[in-house]
Amino acid sequence: MTQPNTSPSHRVAIIGGGPAGLMAAEVLSQAGILVDLYDGMPSVGRKFLLAGVGGMNITHSEAYPAFLSRYAERAPQIAPLLRGFGADALCQWIHDLGIETFVGSSGRVFPTDMKAAPLLRAWLKRLRDSGVVIHTRHRWLGWDAQHNLLIHSPDGEKTVQADATLLSLGGGSWARLGSDGAWMLELEKRGVGLAPLQPSNCGFEVQAWSELLVSKFAGAPLKNVAIGLNDDVPRLGECVITATGIEGSLIYALSAPIREAINQQGSATVHIDLLPGRPVDKILAALSKPRGSRSMSKHLHSQLGIDGVKAALLRELTSADTFADLASLAQAIKALPLTLVKTRPLDEAISSAGGVLFESMDERLMLKQVPGVFCAGEMIDWEAPTGGYLLTACFASGRAAGLGIVEWLRRKA
Repeated sequence: MTQPNTSPSHRVAIIGGGPAGLMAAEVLSQAGILVDLYDGMPSVGRKFLLAGVGGMNITHSEAYPAFLSRYAERAPQIAPLLRGFGADALCQWIHDLGIETFVGSSGRVFPTDMKAAPLLRAWLKRLRDSGVVIHTRHRWLGWDAQHNLLIHSPDGEKTVQADATLLSLGGGSWARLGSDGAWMLELEKRGVGLAPLQPSNCGFEVQAWSELLVSKFAGAPLKNVAIGLNDDVPRLGECVITATGIEGSLIYALSAPIREAINQQGSATVHIDLLPGRPVDKILAALSKPRGSRSMSKHLHSQLGIDGVKAALLRELTSADTFADLASLAQAIKALPLTLVKTRPLDEAISSAGGVLFESMDERLMLKQVPGVFCAGEMIDWEAPTGGYLLTACFASGRAAGLGIVEWLRRKA
């Protein structure tokens, strides 16, 4: 990732020590630029480390067209970032840090040891060896009247002068790890176009579950199901019933269209296929077998394997009339309607949508309203499902912003 040298007198301030900020710091230091990175937390990469709990999913191995499609309406803006630093380049970069990767059965890519901490340690050592100075417990407060950066440090408030600044402050989820969205107000004051921060990869609430469902099945996994919204092909996977609604990987994958439907219509109805491997006619045939004195619950269990949380959800979301009509019951098993009324709070979400509009930046990711100030990472208005897509775009945008700063400083010199 060697870059052309720039005057060593140039000094760049990076605000935020997540993957985007750290990647930009690497690009800049390799170009001979002095880098000071400021982070409000006691250590950098905290959300990155949290993402590694349970397995560090770094990127995804699927073909580029499908990979790019995960960014939905922002795919045209994300495309040039991925062309510069996509999944293959990210894997090679990890290998260069001395950490091997493997592709899981789902196509997701992981470090061999499944952990984020060794990767982060190796990376921080390389950054410090290249001259990057990391200032923790240093929180950015905005700018002073002379356009210097205002930083709150353990020693009090101070001003910082820089030839260029990169903001990589994250979105609005997991505020306790540093991403609280407080930067929105400072950029709004400067006339920067912003989209409101909203939950992404999040859970949703229903109007109300019955007390019986909550007491018996809150926290229960709903496995081997398919869920669809509108006329889209249902997605296979699993999710979890919660005390207030539903969450989990299958719901996260649909969170953006569900959220937007709620924004526009006040609610969104998804349809759950409890038996995605069986067509409705086979289900009806199984239900039509004589059950004698057995209850319908036992009949569902013996003929279709529907019990536990699936049986409870079927009872919860259908009427007595549906249960009395086998054809209607078979249809309900294949398309059980669940109405969702709102997202869970932003701070609970895995990530957030909204932030700095791409239209507010030039092709180098520099703010049009604030020359010399660049943005990267989740604070930009894009979103993607889990599966490595979030991290890949954060890395790619950090690299692109770093290169943009190098070019801007060279032209300015």
